[in-house]
Amino acid sequence: MVGGLMRVRRSGEHARVGFVELFFDLVFVFAITQVSHLLLAHLTPLGALEAAILLAAVWWVWIDTSWITNWLDPERGPVRLMLFGLMAAGLIMSTSLPEAFGDKGLVFACAFAAIQTGRSLFTLWAVRSSPVQKANFQRISAWALLGAVFWIGGGLAEGQTRLAIWLIALALEFTAPAVAFFVPGLGRSNTTDWDVEGAHLAERVGLFVIICLGESIIITGATFAGLAWTTPVVTAFASALVATIAMWWLFFSEAHEAASETFAHAADPGAIARRAYTYCPIIVVAGIVVTAVGDELALVHPLGHTAPATAAVLIGGPMLFLLGTSLSILAVWGRVAWPRVAGMAGLVVAACASPYLAPVVLTLLSTSILVLTATWESLARRKP
Repeated sequence: MVGGLMRVRRSGEHARVGFVELFFDLVFVFAITQVSHLLLAHLTPLGALEAAILLAAVWWVWIDTSWITNWLDPERGPVRLMLFGLMAAGLIMSTSLPEAFGDKGLVFACAFAAIQTGRSLFTLWAVRSSPVQKANFQRISAWALLGAVFWIGGGLAEGQTRLAIWLIALALEFTAPAVAFFVPGLGRSNTTDWDVEGAHLAERVGLFVIICLGESIIITGATFAGLAWTTPVVTAFASALVATIAMWWLFFSEAHEAASETFAHAADPGAIARRAYTYCPIIVVAGIVVTAVGDELALVHPLGHTAPATAAVLIGGPMLFLLGTSLSILAVWGRVAWPRVAGMAGLVVAACASPYLAPVVLTLLSTSILVLTATWESLARRKP
């Protein structure tokens, strides 16, 4: 690759995640915690939609930055300064999340827009000596600027108007990579020109999942520490911990490691990365966040009637997680992960039985399904 700020890769090497990137990730530990607390405090259909919009926004900030560090070398001074600037704006964005649909909507919108447009314009400058990447980031910057108009416009609006405008803004974030950043007069990007380092993106996404799993453990541990350690509470805590381990087991399976090898020999690794590492992981992340909320509800109210909202998160979290990981496997290898499909079917059955089960029983059931799914898949891989 050309350009003084761009990564230089020798044959057989791949771009390792650097300490600067890990430092950048610290902001998102806080952001994920903020979204979890927001969903827990507003466990309604509207609250779930608002939390989903904010979680998706956080995801796009993070994954877009990970794509940039796939191309640019974070060990270079200007790139480091850019990442530090993104951290500062990201911290402002994270602190405004609880009131993003209230008094701090404009703060959130301006921080988000500054990150997306600032990063794209910086990269456009950094790759100016590479004609292919320069054209690519001209298109990406155009989409970022268009999105900024809607994010800031929504921040200036109120109530349902803000919600509607931000849904449009979020739709633009999702649409841009899918249409290869097509811009009239500039054409569209070609995924074969994206020069993707699959191992780097796989490692980055894996670290983000670790962040989310860590956030889940923090919430569960903090809640458990403040409760009386009765048998139902201890049981719910143990179930939450085992569920987190099972999700780690399912995500960081041999398939996760093998994905890098698949990327290395793919004819169009950019297209696979767009599907597997840009779109699918947001469903996985949502599953982990929702599961953490369900775990906290089961800890606080382990016995008695299971409210519909409680059942929705206790079953919906693991369901989203299995769906996201199944789609990732399909995106990389084009095959159906049948144990995970069976796990989702088992969760549907559990959902049907939820009105008759206490929260602690329902969380034990959903955790058992995750463990059985992981066990089935592991045993199937070991067969000769």
